[in-house]
Amino acid sequence: MTMQIPSLPNATANAALPLSVADTLTDLGGISSDRLRVVEASRPATAEDLAILHAQGVMCELVDGQLVEKQMGFKESLLALAIGHFLFQHVSKHKLGMVSGADGFVTLFPDLIRGPDVAFLSWDRLPGGQLPEEAFPRIVPDLVVEVLSPGNTRAEMARKRREYFHAGVRLVWTVDPIRRSVAIFTSATQSSVRGETESLDGGEVLPGLKINLAEVFAVLDGPDVDENPIVVNG
Repeated sequence: MTMQIPSLPNATANAALPLSVADTLTDLGGISSDRLRVVEASRPATAEDLAILHAQGVMCELVDGQLVEKQMGFKESLLALAIGHFLFQHVSKHKLGMVSGADGFVTLFPDLIRGPDVAFLSWDRLPGGQLPEEAFPRIVPDLVVEVLSPGNTRAEMARKRREYFHAGVRLVWTVDPIRRSVAIFTSATQSSVRGETESLDGGEVLPGLKINLAEVFAVLDGPDVDENPIVVNG
């Protein structure tokens, strides 16, 4: 089945006048200026520019002609991998589709390429049922997981959710490493929160999935420490 991806309405790239740097940062969710990568000031960035940066090891997203660097720390990557592990186990066992990681960038709209930290894509969302060959394929995941990093703002994440759901994403999980909780969004504005002592379920998107959040957040604690360590005198 081939999905028809609509154009994102009211995109900044279609504005009649160019925005100032301050306005651009505000439009992108109040992000810091050090996350913007400029290719040429005279033109908007493209997917080709994005591919060049990725080849250089700089992970960015393309948003309305702007290259916005993703900032993911070590702890955030641990949480993303832990959730991805449980997702992959369930998805592969039931042959439901595929699970991608932080390098799995997708084209949601012609001027919008996002890289969710983790994503689940059911088989019927693959164009023609085939694995995409493009670096940034035009596919829309069923489930998207975003792990909050210190540089993320509320406005930035709210914008991401609006884009995801407008594109056709069915479920968004936002992981908060500090509060050790996960916000479950079934729309851009409807959500519930699960704490470290609770569990996540896949709802209608992944029936039967259950993830114990204590096991997920345990990756932040390191190995267990023996209360009575053996001391060897040299």
